[in-house]
Amino acid sequence: MELDLVEISPNAKPPVCKAIDYKKFVYEQKKREKALKAKATKVTIKEIRFGPNTDDHDYEFKKKHAVKFLQDGAKLKAYVFFKGRSIIYKDQGQILLLRLAQELEEYGKVEQMPKLEGKRMIMFIAPKKK
Repeated sequence: MELDLVEISPNAKPPVCKAIDYKKFVYEQKKREKALKAKATKVTIKEIRFGPNTDDHDYEFKKKHAVKFLQDGAKLKAYVFFKGRSIIYKDQGQILLLRLAQELEEYGKVEQMPKLEGKRMIMFIAPKKK
């Protein structure tokens, strides 16, 4: 009959086998995996950069973009970049990021609190589920 004995579920007791064409079985399996992969959601990360002394108007402008990103379902990476000697204002940078987190509370939740990594203070915000 030109069929192969294929073990379908090896962990079952007794193991389940079928007499089918092996190449067709492998093809169907790959097709199923590809369909599952296509359905998986891809997480996009959007970045917003602040300076330690960002002005109120610039802050509001960037916050508006952050709201749009979170509503679109993207994660948000907000960071304060310290240039040169501005690292002495790291407390101002942290206050800025915490203020952003508080104002975006209804759109997303903080995944990682502000953390200083080199010359950047980074914070992640994940969108709330609809």
